[in-house]
Amino acid sequence: MYAIFKALGKQWRAETGATIKLPLMEEKSPGDKLVFNEVLLGASGDSITTGTPTIAGASVSAEVIGHGKEDKIYVFKFKRRKGYRRKTGQKGRRPQPQRPQLKSAIPRRQAFRRRTCNGR
Repeated sequence: MYAIFKALGKQWRAETGATIKLPLMEEKSPGDKLVFNEVLLGASGDSITTGTPTIAGASVSAEVIGHGKEDKIYVFKFKRRKGYRRKTGQKGRRPQPQRPQLKSAIPRRQAFRRRTCNGR
């Protein structure tokens, strides 16, 4: 079972029991609950439910388990033949929501069968 939801200007995929890495939200600390109400798509087994544009009554809730850092991004500047070289880098911070719980308000009879393409 998975859902695609909209948060912080992007679309994210959440699976029950999986860990999601979202951009940093300053006001959230470890142990806080997050609820995302803009669920765009929900899937359970062979059935997929799509919203127009969102699924009414569906939500994704998660718990922040900690704050981590992203991979380091290196920036290298140089000017040819001048001996000018600068190498800098940074690591962005992000919280780690974990164990999303998916809640669907659409009855099973309204969902349609998932079409497979290229063996997916």
